[in-house]
Amino acid sequence: MFSRLQYISQGNNASEQLSHIASALDAGCDWIQFRFKQADEKTFQETAAKALELCKPYKATYIINDHVHIAAKIQADGVHIGLDDMPVAEARRILGNSKIIGGTANTLDHVLMRVREQCDYIGLGPFRFTSTKEKLSPILGAEGYQKIMQALQLRKINTPVYAIGGITPGDVETIMHTGVYGIAVSGIITNAPNKKELVEQLNDSLHANTSNS
Repeated sequence: MFSRLQYISQGNNASEQLSHIASALDAGCDWIQFRFKQADEKTFQETAAKALELCKPYKATYIINDHVHIAAKIQADGVHIGLDDMPVAEARRILGNSKIIGGTANTLDHVLMRVREQCDYIGLGPFRFTSTKEKLSPILGAEGYQKIMQALQLRKINTPVYAIGGITPGDVETIMHTGVYGIAVSGIITNAPNKKELVEQLNDSLHANTSNS
């Protein structure tokens, strides 16, 4: 079963990335998505491999953002693919059926496309404005998630959907009541003064408000 809390890594350089990932793991995060947009390929691969080694003692699920060939090379647990990244079918051919493939979505049509592509999970957002992403899609808010999740329930689609984008701890209860599976966050964990306390609080809220399994 997938974790209901995903941590998406941050950092302007390799040491920041690794420091933030180590802190998130220590705080109790057991699903790490490695996202390092400003790195060149060599730096990305070297840092991604080091981050994988950090995850191993914690038995944390480790997902690479976008770089499918690097995910295959270092034997990550899977990849997360944006709407403008490699087609899911090609990623599946490279990685095989045992690896996790997640896909980004911003609308119901995107979600249905990701389901047809047989993504293992879907990152749907943004919930609200976030400074983490440069090119932001239209904001969904709780009402947007509610409508999309209802449409999926009518179609009997149960692919795990994660809310993403500017989520704060106080949003979790409202978001989970829309029927999503979990949340993907970045800055709130990176910048938390007490990360362990925050991760425990998020996990408590995620599991207390679970409306689907």
